[in-house]
Amino acid sequence: MLKGSNLFIFENLKRRNNIKKASLLRDFFYLRQMKEEDLPYVLEIENLSFPNPWHEMTFKGEIHNEPISSAFVIVHRLQKKVIGYIIFWHIKKQVQISNIAIHPDFRRMGIAESVLKQVLSQIQMEGSKFVTLEVRPSNLAARSLYNKLEFEVLGIRENYYHDPPEPALVMCKQLN
Repeated sequence: MLKGSNLFIFENLKRRNNIKKASLLRDFFYLRQMKEEDLPYVLEIENLSFPNPWHEMTFKGEIHNEPISSAFVIVHRLQKKVIGYIIFWHIKKQVQISNIAIHPDFRRMGIAESVLKQVLSQIQMEGSKFVTLEVRPSNLAARSLYNKLEFEVLGIRENYYHDPPEPALVMCKQLN
Protein backbone atom coordinates (compact mmCIF):
# COMPACT_ATOMS: atom_id res chain seq x y z
CA MET A 1 0.00 0.00 0.00
CA LEU A 2 1.29 3.43 -0.95
CA LYS A 3 1.59 6.09 1.75
CA GLY A 4 2.54 9.74 2.01
CA SER A 5 5.21 10.87 -0.42
CA ASN A 6 5.17 7.52 -2.26
CA LEU A 7 1.49 8.05 -3.08
CA PHE A 8 2.28 11.61 -4.23
CA ILE A 9 5.08 10.33 -6.51
CA PHE A 10 2.85 7.56 -7.87
CA GLU A 11 0.00 10.02 -8.61
CA ASN A 12 2.43 12.40 -10.36
CA LEU A 13 3.83 9.55 -12.47
CA LYS A 14 0.30 8.46 -13.36
CA ARG A 15 -0.64 12.04 -14.28
CA ARG A 16 2.56 12.44 -16.34
CA ASN A 17 1.85 9.17 -18.17
CA ASN A 18 -1.71 10.34 -18.90
CA ILE A 19 -0.32 13.60 -20.31
CA LYS A 20 2.17 11.67 -22.45
CA LYS A 21 -0.61 9.36 -23.66
CA ALA A 22 -2.85 12.32 -24.54
CA SER A 23 0.06 14.01 -26.31
CA LEU A 24 0.85 10.83 -28.28
CA LEU A 25 -2.81 10.49 -29.22
CA ARG A 26 -2.89 14.07 -30.52
CA ASP A 27 0.18 13.21 -32.59
CA PHE A 28 -1.82 10.29 -33.98
CA PHE A 29 -4.89 12.29 -35.05
CA TYR A 30 -6.27 15.80 -35.44
CA LEU A 31 -9.70 17.43 -35.60
CA ARG A 32 -10.94 19.58 -38.46
CA GLN A 33 -14.28 20.92 -39.68
CA MET A 34 -16.41 18.29 -41.38
CA LYS A 35 -16.96 18.84 -45.13
CA GLU A 36 -19.41 17.24 -47.51
CA GLU A 37 -16.48 15.37 -49.10
CA ASP A 38 -16.05 13.55 -45.76
CA LEU A 39 -19.58 12.14 -45.79
CA PRO A 40 -18.81 8.76 -47.43
CA TYR A 41 -16.35 8.02 -44.58
CA VAL A 42 -18.61 9.52 -41.92
CA LEU A 43 -21.59 7.49 -43.16
CA GLU A 44 -19.52 4.30 -43.15
CA ILE A 45 -18.53 4.92 -39.52
CA GLU A 46 -22.11 5.87 -38.61
CA ASN A 47 -23.51 2.67 -40.16
CA LEU A 48 -20.90 0.54 -38.40
CA SER A 49 -21.59 2.26 -35.08
CA PHE A 50 -25.33 2.63 -34.62
CA PRO A 51 -28.39 0.40 -35.12
CA ASN A 52 -30.42 3.43 -36.28
CA PRO A 53 -27.88 5.55 -38.19
CA TRP A 54 -28.29 9.17 -39.23
CA HIS A 55 -28.96 9.84 -42.92
CA GLU A 56 -26.68 11.79 -45.24
CA MET A 57 -29.08 14.75 -45.23
CA THR A 58 -28.87 14.93 -41.44
CA PHE A 59 -25.09 15.25 -41.61
CA LYS A 60 -25.34 17.84 -44.40
CA GLY A 61 -27.72 19.82 -42.21
CA GLU A 62 -25.21 19.73 -39.35
CA ILE A 63 -22.37 20.85 -41.63
CA HIS A 64 -24.35 23.86 -42.83
CA ASN A 65 -26.03 24.80 -39.52
CA GLU A 66 -23.31 27.19 -38.37
CA PRO A 67 -22.84 28.80 -35.91
CA ILE A 68 -25.03 26.52 -33.80
CA SER A 69 -23.75 23.14 -35.01
CA SER A 70 -20.09 22.21 -34.78
CA ALA A 71 -19.26 19.17 -36.90
CA PHE A 72 -15.69 17.85 -36.79
CA VAL A 73 -13.97 14.82 -38.25
CA ILE A 74 -11.13 13.00 -36.58
CA VAL A 75 -8.35 12.41 -39.10
CA HIS A 76 -5.54 9.86 -38.78
CA ARG A 77 -2.34 11.85 -39.33
CA LEU A 78 -0.33 9.19 -41.16
CA GLN A 79 -3.12 7.59 -43.19
CA LYS A 80 -4.84 10.96 -43.88
CA LYS A 81 -8.11 9.13 -43.34
CA VAL A 82 -11.28 10.00 -41.40
CA ILE A 83 -11.47 7.66 -38.41
CA GLY A 84 -14.27 9.32 -36.48
CA TYR A 85 -16.35 12.42 -35.90
CA ILE A 86 -18.06 14.52 -33.27
CA ILE A 87 -21.02 16.85 -33.65
CA PHE A 88 -22.24 19.21 -30.97
CA TRP A 89 -24.54 22.20 -30.70
CA HIS A 90 -23.35 25.33 -28.93
CA ILE A 91 -26.20 27.57 -27.81
CA LYS A 92 -25.19 30.41 -25.50
CA LYS A 93 -23.51 28.77 -22.50
CA GLN A 94 -24.93 25.28 -23.11
CA VAL A 95 -23.61 22.51 -25.34
CA GLN A 96 -25.43 19.41 -26.57
CA ILE A 97 -23.23 16.57 -27.86
CA SER A 98 -25.34 15.16 -30.67
CA ASN A 99 -23.16 12.43 -32.10
CA ILE A 100 -19.72 10.93 -31.67
CA ALA A 101 -18.30 7.78 -33.22
CA ILE A 102 -14.95 6.17 -33.92
CA HIS A 103 -14.33 3.62 -36.68
CA PRO A 104 -14.29 0.10 -35.13
CA ASP A 105 -10.65 -0.40 -36.22
CA PHE A 106 -9.62 2.51 -33.99
CA ARG A 107 -11.78 1.93 -30.92
CA ARG A 108 -10.49 1.17 -27.42
CA MET A 109 -7.43 3.33 -28.03
CA GLY A 110 -8.55 6.38 -26.03
CA ILE A 111 -9.38 8.48 -29.10
CA ALA A 112 -12.98 9.28 -28.13
CA GLU A 113 -11.85 10.20 -24.61
CA SER A 114 -9.09 12.44 -25.95
CA VAL A 115 -11.47 14.14 -28.42
CA LEU A 116 -14.11 14.72 -25.74
CA LYS A 117 -11.50 16.15 -23.38
CA GLN A 118 -10.29 18.53 -26.11
CA VAL A 119 -13.84 19.63 -26.93
CA LEU A 120 -14.80 20.04 -23.27
CA SER A 121 -11.67 22.08 -22.61
CA GLN A 122 -12.28 24.31 -25.63
CA ILE A 123 -15.95 24.98 -24.92
CA GLN A 124 -15.14 25.69 -21.28
CA MET A 125 -12.55 28.28 -22.38
CA GLU A 126 -15.25 29.81 -24.60
CA GLY A 127 -17.51 30.22 -21.56
CA SER A 128 -19.82 27.20 -21.74
CA LYS A 129 -21.12 26.08 -18.36
CA PHE A 130 -23.17 22.96 -19.07
CA VAL A 131 -22.95 19.97 -21.47
CA THR A 132 -25.66 17.39 -22.15
CA LEU A 133 -25.98 14.29 -24.28
CA GLU A 134 -28.25 11.28 -24.73
CA VAL A 135 -27.05 7.69 -24.70
CA ARG A 136 -28.69 4.27 -24.92
CA PRO A 137 -28.66 2.46 -21.56
CA SER A 138 -27.34 -0.58 -23.46
CA ASN A 139 -24.32 1.33 -24.81
CA LEU A 140 -22.06 0.34 -21.93
CA ALA A 141 -18.81 1.47 -23.59
CA ALA A 142 -20.13 5.01 -24.13
CA ARG A 143 -21.67 5.17 -20.67
CA SER A 144 -18.38 4.07 -19.13
CA LEU A 145 -16.54 6.81 -21.01
CA TYR A 146 -19.07 9.48 -20.00
CA ASN A 147 -18.91 8.35 -16.37
CA LYS A 148 -15.11 8.51 -16.51
CA LEU A 149 -15.41 12.10 -17.74
CA GLU A 150 -17.75 12.84 -14.81
CA PHE A 151 -21.04 13.09 -16.70
CA GLU A 152 -24.02 12.33 -14.50
CA VAL A 153 -27.46 10.95 -15.36
CA LEU A 154 -29.91 13.84 -15.29
CA GLY A 155 -32.99 11.91 -16.38
CA ILE A 156 -34.55 9.49 -18.86
CA ARG A 157 -36.31 10.18 -22.16
CA GLU A 158 -38.79 7.37 -22.69
CA ASN A 159 -39.20 5.90 -26.21
CA TYR A 160 -36.28 7.97 -27.52
CA TYR A 161 -34.59 5.32 -29.65
CA HIS A 162 -36.12 2.80 -32.01
CA ASP A 163 -34.70 -0.22 -33.86
CA PRO A 164 -34.41 -1.52 -31.12
CA PRO A 165 -36.74 0.52 -28.91
CA GLU A 166 -35.01 1.95 -25.89
CA PRO A 167 -35.15 5.03 -23.67
CA ALA A 168 -32.29 7.52 -23.59
CA LEU A 169 -30.29 8.40 -20.54
CA VAL A 170 -29.85 12.17 -20.47
CA MET A 171 -26.39 12.83 -19.09
CA CYS A 172 -24.86 16.17 -18.14
CA LYS A 173 -21.62 17.68 -17.01
CA GLN A 174 -21.21 20.98 -15.24
CA LEU A 175 -18.13 22.87 -16.43
CA ASN A 176 -16.26 25.00 -13.88
